[in-house]
Amino acid sequence: MEEIRKPLNNLQLRLLAGVLGGAVFVGGIYLSEWTFFLLFLVLTLLGLLEFYRLLSAKGFQPNRVIGALLGVGLYVMGFAIKHDDISSDWLFLVPPVMLLALIAELYRKKEQPFTNVALTLVGVFYIAAPFSLLHVLAFLPGRYSWQIILGVMFLIWASDTGAYAAGKTFGKNKLFPRISPGKTWEGWVGGVLLSLGVAWILSMFYHDLALWHWLGVAVLVSVFGVLGDLVESMLKRSLDVKDSGTLIPGHGGILDRFDSLILVVPFLVAFLELVH
Repeated sequence: MEEIRKPLNNLQLRLLAGVLGGAVFVGGIYLSEWTFFLLFLVLTLLGLLEFYRLLSAKGFQPNRVIGALLGVGLYVMGFAIKHDDISSDWLFLVPPVMLLALIAELYRKKEQPFTNVALTLVGVFYIAAPFSLLHVLAFLPGRYSWQIILGVMFLIWASDTGAYAAGKTFGKNKLFPRISPGKTWEGWVGGVLLSLGVAWILSMFYHDLALWHWLGVAVLVSVFGVLGDLVESMLKRSLDVKDSGTLIPGHGGILDRFDSLILVVPFLVAFLELVH
């Protein structure tokens, strides 16, 4: 008798997508600077298109093409500068190129042109700029460091895991009920403690940063990671959607998965550039 194959349930799909996605993600960061570059280039583009799609579904009219070109261009420029392919003088092109969004709006003949331009540039600022700043972290030692990028990701996952476990076990006091009723102060403390523990372990194996650097990164991840999650929840609530997308089965969209990283990266860059 031929075996009847049952479709995967939601939990199985979530686990499968998590394992496969995690393997691709870790492998892309670890293999070389070029696989790292391509991985986050795709995430930058998909994240921008997802953001603009959410806005368009609610009747807004951001310029997706211009936004995608500006965001991808900023990302590529960031990598080229840190990879020593071009000089940092190219950054002077950023202000005039960004103003192309205003010029392009002249030809679209849409209602609320300045709102359209503002939302287009918000996408570049909110998504593409943090992903572009990842290159500063990746090349902080003067060469490509997969240790720093993977270490940051491990700390974000540790913070999320610790917060979830502690919140489920001890959570009573709501952290920000207006935006995310499930988050608690007890969960946040659990996330901080697990992140600090993981940072200590990372310092024993990943030597591109010193112990106190890793501990500082863990604190910033614990604070601004949860704020990044809250900011994305605020965006979804304002647009009346549950998930930012359906790209990753059981996990939502790009913004759902990388909301913490998006807000954390600029603070990590500022911290490590000042103290490294």
